[in-house]
Amino acid sequence: MKYRIKVIPKSSKNEVILLGPDELKVKLTAAPVDGKANVALVKVLADHFKVKARHIRIISGATGRTKLVEIDSL
Repeated sequence: MKYRIKVIPKSSKNEVILLGPDELKVKLTAAPVDGKANVALVKVLADHFKVKARHIRIISGATGRTKLVEIDSL
C-alpha cells in the first residue's frame, strides 16, 4: 500500500492523522536534521500500522516534507 504523507517535524508529540484513504499527516517530535525525521517517521508508521520497520520504505521525498511511502504486509 502506498501513502502520500505530509510530515510536520518538531511537533510536541508523535501523531498519525488520516486525511484520506491514501493520505496521512504525521507529526514528529524529531527535527529534520541528518535523517532523524525519516527514521522517526518509519518508527511511528511501524507502530501505527503494527508492522516491522523493514516493511516501510520511503519511495520519494526523503529530503522534503511531502513523502511517498510504501508499506508492505498490510
